[in-house]
Amino acid sequence: QVQLVESGGGLVQPGGSLRLSCAASGSILGINAVGWYRQAPGKQRELVAAITSTGSTTYPNSVKGRFTISRDNAKNAVYLQMNSLKPEDTAVYYCNAGPTYWSVVRADFTSWGQGTQVTVSS
Repeated sequence: QVQLVESGGGLVQPGGSLRLSCAASGSILGINAVGWYRQAPGKQRELVAAITSTGSTTYPNSVKGRFTISRDNAKNAVYLQMNSLKPEDTAVYYCNAGPTYWSVVRADFTSWGQGTQVTVSS
């Protein structure tokens, strides 16, 4: 019954930074992993960061070293810090959560939020 709301997107120049927030409400029982995803026009949705309940993180090579996922348990929030942004990072960014790391990797979810638009352009 968890609800997730993304925020923090916007327009940024190449090389700039943004921090996205994923705020959770409702029951988080059974949630053990959270992922950030993005979908560009005409492209499939892809995982860009994941974090587990134990604090382990994973990133694809396309964002490794530039993006950092973190969590704030007191605020029931997960963040995505994006640095050194490139035009190819332009997409709608979503967060979602599941009971296992694998469920997050597979993006095996029945619903998605509205996401937040990130546009990297000069």
